[in-house]
Amino acid sequence: MDDSEKNSVTIVKPSTIRVVEESKPLKLSCGKCIAPVDVTYETLGQLNDNRDNAILICHALSGDAHVAGKHHPDSKKLGWWDSMVGPGKAIDTNKYFVICSNILGGCSGTTGPLSINPETNVPFGLDFPMITISDMVKVQKLLLEKIGVKKLLAVIGGSMGGMQTLQWSIEYPDFLQSVIAIATTTNLNPQSIAFDAVGRSAILSDPNFNTGQYHDDCPPDIGLSIARMIGHITYLSEEGMREKFGRQLRDSKKYSYDFDSEFTVETYLDYQSQLFVERFDANSYLYITKAMDYFDLEKDYGSLTKAFEKSSCRFLIASFTSDWLFTPAQGKKIAKTLTASGKDASFCNIDSPYGHDAFLLETETLGKFIAEFLEATHKPKEKIQVSSRVNTGKQILSKFQRAQRTRVDYEIISSLIKPGSKVLDTGCGDGELLSRLIADKNIKAEGIECQQDLVLECIKRRLPIIQHDIEQLLPNHADKSFDYVILSQTVQALNHPKKVFEELLRLGKKVIVSFPNFASWSCRWQLFFLGKAPVTKGLPFTWYNSPNVHFLSLKDFECFCKKMNVTIEKKIPLIKTSVSPVKILPNLFAEQAIYVTSKD
Repeated sequence: MDDSEKNSVTIVKPSTIRVVEESKPLKLSCGKCIAPVDVTYETLGQLNDNRDNAILICHALSGDAHVAGKHHPDSKKLGWWDSMVGPGKAIDTNKYFVICSNILGGCSGTTGPLSINPETNVPFGLDFPMITISDMVKVQKLLLEKIGVKKLLAVIGGSMGGMQTLQWSIEYPDFLQSVIAIATTTNLNPQSIAFDAVGRSAILSDPNFNTGQYHDDCPPDIGLSIARMIGHITYLSEEGMREKFGRQLRDSKKYSYDFDSEFTVETYLDYQSQLFVERFDANSYLYITKAMDYFDLEKDYGSLTKAFEKSSCRFLIASFTSDWLFTPAQGKKIAKTLTASGKDASFCNIDSPYGHDAFLLETETLGKFIAEFLEATHKPKEKIQVSSRVNTGKQILSKFQRAQRTRVDYEIISSLIKPGSKVLDTGCGDGELLSRLIADKNIKAEGIECQQDLVLECIKRRLPIIQHDIEQLLPNHADKSFDYVILSQTVQALNHPKKVFEELLRLGKKVIVSFPNFASWSCRWQLFFLGKAPVTKGLPFTWYNSPNVHFLSLKDFECFCKKMNVTIEKKIPLIKTSVSPVKILPNLFAEQAIYVTSKD
């Protein structure tokens, strides 16, 4: 795609459609019914002939249906996610048909507290029934049925929008192929509920609130403004606020010694709250924040595992390192639950200083993950990429072929794994080994990798991948959940190999370990004759930039296994470019080794 395509602006027109007739009211989670229900929505792109390219985007608390483009060529207002959605962008409207609707309870065209109550002929106000995230999703489903969408390629959303995506996967598992849930959670923590409560109190305490019937010329702007300020602070991070504002004063270098806003961070909040008051309804704020407070998949279904029991789609869960509102730990918990239940789930934790707002601002990085995940979901057969075919037999190779083989251990490991097995690759890198095993052995694969760029490569290959440091708590799978767990060329870089190895032995029936041999003749020669830390083809690092923190030999590993009462089922010492095992003095001549281990 070229820059002109990326920067193009789409002209969109909002539409409103009735999805619930007065004769057939919609029953809500609170037990009450509502009718009629109208929904305002916008679409971009075209539904293809196969009708398999539809994407629903769910907006956050303060969002609306206007996700991208402009309503008029002369308008200055772009959609809230225009940087992500459009021709040639991450969610490419040249490829996909995108739908975004204002939620039930909203204030931008969809039925909500501002709507006329048919029983009183005045706006609902606080007579509007309580709503939940589940109710919002039900209305979205009715909308899609009305406009002729019978299957979704993906449901995508951030923050409260992410809650909706998770609810979609639970309530309508057969209606969608994938979920992209960004900066979200399965339930609000007490701190988040507290912030919501303070915001609602500010609105309810405003003298102009008038029990929700403020629809003259005096809405509760002060209360809504304070609520927005409180909420907006939670969307930022301390790091981001420090870099953007610091303690900078707005107009001078001296304090004014009064209560006017004089720090730039104060004037920023004033500005943001004023913009919000001009476009949002105070009653909608009350109802939507309460719906977020009520959202609790664990409580509603008994556990997260039970909640996602019927979910059959692919998942991409994304979080941001500086998000303290919906933390990376909350996102990782979702992903771990899904993978432990055998779901096709991936997780990435994107480094960003922008806090919770990063899902709106980290367009480039997040966009790459979204684009690749969508492409791999839409065209799965094209995404299992293998850079070179696996040779599992003892084939005679040319010198050129041997020189090109940088990861001969991949070939040996592949030959050790039975077809159809369940395999976890810890420290899986770019996913090449798992891709090979899927192609050649039809395995069920899962990967763990800590480097973000490598996680993206795995997403490109359509691999379920969790961005995670394997020295921390590993996925909460049951004992012996995998036929094989692989630790390839990683054990020497672990700070606590014993702890990690014990966990891998718990997870896997067999654990395959490969590592470079620090006692090979070339290492010994350099140490003895040159008196320097060795640098070899298998160990290409100088002492000051090496990721290796332990220096083990074949004998060291065997002693390690003996002390841990671990059975070594197979030992394969190797020279770097040969698949034939070293038979004579392997601890001296082997450059690396592969071990198959197990423990009852």
